[in-house]
Amino acid sequence: MDCNEKKLLSLKATLIRKGIVTSVFNAQSGHPGGSLSAADILCFLYFKEMKIDPQNPKNPGRDRFVLSKGHAAPALYATLALRGYFPEIAPHSLRQKGSIFQGHPDMKNIPGVDMSTGSLGQGISAACGMALVGKEQGFRVYAMLGDGECDEGQVWEAAMFASHYRLDNLCAMVDLNGLQIDGSTKEVMNSEPLDEKFRAFGWNVIDVDAHDFDSIENGFNAAKSFKGAPSVLICRSIKGKGVSFMENQVNWHGSAPKFEQYEKAMSELDELYKTIEEA
Repeated sequence: MDCNEKKLLSLKATLIRKGIVTSVFNAQSGHPGGSLSAADILCFLYFKEMKIDPQNPKNPGRDRFVLSKGHAAPALYATLALRGYFPEIAPHSLRQKGSIFQGHPDMKNIPGVDMSTGSLGQGISAACGMALVGKEQGFRVYAMLGDGECDEGQVWEAAMFASHYRLDNLCAMVDLNGLQIDGSTKEVMNSEPLDEKFRAFGWNVIDVDAHDFDSIENGFNAAKSFKGAPSVLICRSIKGKGVSFMENQVNWHGSAPKFEQYEKAMSELDELYKTIEEA
């Protein structure tokens, strides 16, 4: 990836982070930590990786994305808005009365959302069904899980299914930030080593730095070129990435910033945007 392309993606990822913080602040409810950690992966998916058309969001030949960790909806909404599925200001009504932007993705009312999710573990199963059809119809399916979500037994049932049916058009991403609602994943329910577990279930496992676009690109390229089995990107990330006082802090899993915190977060992101732009 050349420097200009990487710069453009970095700028877009920063705008996605600003959208996340703004929507959660306006709602005074939501999940900023795991949304911020996923921003770079989603940015790459929607602006470089996936075959999609915001002007025709139901195109049967499109690639599909399932946000299995549905509580990170603010990140998905901000990404879809920036990609042109609806006005960028629209997701700022997150969780408000009359808004289509619920706390979890809703495929019936939100353009660009391919699966309604929220109950952890179910999204990856739906992605498996999509990928089974996609093998015949020629599209790829991407699904993002949280590392805490991997506590769910249904995740591993889906992993068996995907391997059994050799779903090499399926690429899962585990947002491995090490924290979940009640504390660190190692203390709450240690699911490590996730890479070895997915490998034991017959998956092609790829390690990725979730905040480095070269690493992200290499990971997706390796997944696309691998045949005969599903791939999973173990995306090593930082919860709350981009906002200093949220980074690696479990209390920001499901808390909204107050006004002073919102101003500080936006000031940091504005400064980051300026630094990237001037580089």
